[in-house]
Amino acid sequence: MKTILILDGHPDPDNEHLCHALAKAYSVGAERAAHRPKLVRVADLDFPILRKPSDFTSEPSPETIRPVRDALLEADHLVLIYPLWLGTLPAYTKAFLEQLLHYDTAFERSVGDRWPKGKMRGKSARIVLTTGMPALAYKLWYGAHSLKSLKRNILGFVGFKPVRSTVFGMVEHAEPAQVGRWLKTMEKLGSRSA
Repeated sequence: MKTILILDGHPDPDNEHLCHALAKAYSVGAERAAHRPKLVRVADLDFPILRKPSDFTSEPSPETIRPVRDALLEADHLVLIYPLWLGTLPAYTKAFLEQLLHYDTAFERSVGDRWPKGKMRGKSARIVLTTGMPALAYKLWYGAHSLKSLKRNILGFVGFKPVRSTVFGMVEHAEPAQVGRWLKTMEKLGSRSA
């Protein structure tokens, strides 16, 4: 049994978005397998945006982020679901990650260390990305640059390993049967907490 933090990273609270349904399906699958999922919708949170380095290194995490931070520290597995906007994470979702992975949350402070050590060692992660283009085009033609950066430069840097990914493409044109298959895929991933 694993404790799982599911971050629904779509910044629009409208329930019609596919990301919201994917997050819920993952949570349902995890619950059925007796895991302990906690689903957090970024769209439902209000928090300030970091504007200077000292906000990241010395200011405390905002009050609205602290329960999510605590859930992250308790979790064995992290799932981040987001839509591809302008080639990367939506700005609000990126701002959320900057607040969530605040220096004191994500890194160990040691006197004399020149390189920070990530606190998320021993935790795994999955990134689920939705895009309007074909998934294969995103991976091959565009090099999955946003996904690679998130895997290596953010999640991997703070210690998550392994970091797996799933890309759902052509989401604006998906037929209900296709959406149903994606939801079943998410339920299966949730049941395996993978």
